[in-house]
Amino acid sequence: MSQEQYRPSRGDSDRQLSGGRSSGGRSSGGGSNVNSTLSIIIVVLVLLLGFFILRDIRGGNTSQTVTAPTQDTVVSTETTLLEIPVQTTIVLTAFKIQVCNASGISGSAGQLTTELQGRGYIVQPAVNKSEITPKQTVTVVYYLLGSETVAAAVAKELGGVAVAAMPEPIPTLDGKLGEASVLILLGTDIAGIPLPLGTAAVAPVAPVVTIAPVAPTTTTG
Repeated sequence: MSQEQYRPSRGDSDRQLSGGRSSGGRSSGGGSNVNSTLSIIIVVLVLLLGFFILRDIRGGNTSQTVTAPTQDTVVSTETTLLEIPVQTTIVLTAFKIQVCNASGISGSAGQLTTELQGRGYIVQPAVNKSEITPKQTVTVVYYLLGSETVAAAVAKELGGVAVAAMPEPIPTLDGKLGEASVLILLGTDIAGIPLPLGTAAVAPVAPVVTIAPVAPTTTTG
């Protein structure tokens, strides 16, 4: 075969060059697509990163919120219970007394009646005990319901004798009290003996009363 057969024609050379350019053009286009994809990915990552950073900043601001100090009212919770004796004044004319002689000493009940009247008490005429009531060695002041306080005052007037509720039957001779609400059953311990000196005509009774807790002290700080 002659050398002329292997000489490439100009047309073949042009086709080769054109083919090379076309191949090069396709390679350039593929590189652009890759770069565009990477750019999009980077932008998305940047946006996500910015979102998380912004969220952390906002969360940090919320947790660091400090409430301004305010003035509070301080209340003391200490309470004190007080026991105060209450003086009760006895109105001597508001009740009547009956003296009953159970001592066996003649005239002793009348003597006591006169002395109590001299101190301002209203006392009915003296009587004797009933036949079934034994002789008494100890004086007792009996009271009807509601007359406990005045009975205690009378007992104090006599020097501090015993006080008790009215027995049944009533130990007077006729078993009655008349208008009296307090009965002195006179025994031998004070019969015929003058009343103690120094006792007031109005005998105060001092029961102990528990006062409600003192109101807590309020201090503004």
